[in-house]
Amino acid sequence: MAVPLRWFSLCFMLLLLFVVVMAGVREAVSDASIKEAEKLQSSKNSSIAGRLDEVEKRNEHAVDNPEEVASMVAMTIRNSTERRNLGYLSCGTGNPIDDCWRCDPDWHLHRKRLADCGIGFGRTAVGGRDGRFYVITDPSDDDAVNPRPGTLRHAVIQEEPLWIVFKRDMVITLKQELIMNSFKTIDGRGVNVHIANGACITIQYVTNIIIHGLHIHDCKSTGNAMVRSSPTHFGWRTMADGDGVSLFGASHVWVDHNSISKCADGLVDAIMGSTAITISNNHFAHHNEVMLLGHSDSYTNDKQMQVTIAYNHFGQGLIQRMPRCRHGYFHVVNNDYTHWEMYAIGGSANPTINSQGNRYLAPTDPNAKEVTKRVNTAEGTWHGWNWRSEGDMMLNGAYFTPSGAGASANYARASSLGAKSSSMVGSMTSDAGPLSCRRGRQC
Repeated sequence: MAVPLRWFSLCFMLLLLFVVVMAGVREAVSDASIKEAEKLQSSKNSSIAGRLDEVEKRNEHAVDNPEEVASMVAMTIRNSTERRNLGYLSCGTGNPIDDCWRCDPDWHLHRKRLADCGIGFGRTAVGGRDGRFYVITDPSDDDAVNPRPGTLRHAVIQEEPLWIVFKRDMVITLKQELIMNSFKTIDGRGVNVHIANGACITIQYVTNIIIHGLHIHDCKSTGNAMVRSSPTHFGWRTMADGDGVSLFGASHVWVDHNSISKCADGLVDAIMGSTAITISNNHFAHHNEVMLLGHSDSYTNDKQMQVTIAYNHFGQGLIQRMPRCRHGYFHVVNNDYTHWEMYAIGGSANPTINSQGNRYLAPTDPNAKEVTKRVNTAEGTWHGWNWRSEGDMMLNGAYFTPSGAGASANYARASSLGAKSSSMVGSMTSDAGPLSCRRGRQC
């Protein structure tokens, strides 16, 4: 006997209702799980550092391949409930660093995942990934020799790996250079942290450092004082230049998603044999000599330097050195250059510069349209240097003067990742600088 159409329709509607109810149950369970994790993290019965460690342990090894699981879940939901608002499952911008971690609304429960998202020559910098969390509760910097527990200075000088976070918004005015020890991450996500109006960050003869999510500005020259660099050592420091971030004989360093401006000397300088560096997703503004990579023309130990400069926005009020290179190998890839007054990329002492997929917007000054500058060097000397522009977008009359051999083999040591089309630079760099991150939401 044939089943009447109306009974078939009724059964189908009941089945559909059951599916919707079960989906709601699953969402409720998921929400309850998130609230439980947040409740655990805000518990007053244990320290903040202990809570972060406990949540981390619960989530760190939940699945072998979280990306694969997320992809499968996304596909299943998309196929069965196309009308639901699932924008968070496709938040990618093409920026491979951000797309690695920012889509996760529970990023605050998986902070250390950031250490696995590096690219370029500094991609192996793990920072404090393998250590405990250290929460900064005190913005003061009263004593550079005997810093108080809970201060940023006390955290960065410790011997063991540490992932350093902040309890609340704060402005930290450093009386002397912040001399970092190895295997540290400074993670400013979720709060508004300024290192300003005093000394700034020194990364000297150490390794595996991540600096993320800070506002660094108005850095001043300090020194002629005693400063502690570890729990067991302090010493006399002569006058510092006043860089925002200074690398001196450092390796495996990643400077990501910071805003850096108005410093006494450079915004980011790397000298004296520093190498394995990535400078990414930063917003630079209001400064003359932005970035120096290489100590001097005569310091040949910098020939081994390798630096990746990717997805940064070089913004208002910049004049020159974005970067200025000596010796070494430099991959300048998918950056947005919207302001310069003299030139964007300069160098001396035969550096290899590989410019790929950048967007160069020249100033209105007809005498400043050239992207490149060979500093104090005759053309007969620099015509053999390996400088190339590949896939760059030149706007408002900008032009790049190449030199040297065109063969790809000559740029092997100055290639650190695959460049994307310069047409994507706008979207990839739109969030350069510190991010507005809030718990329970995409960052």
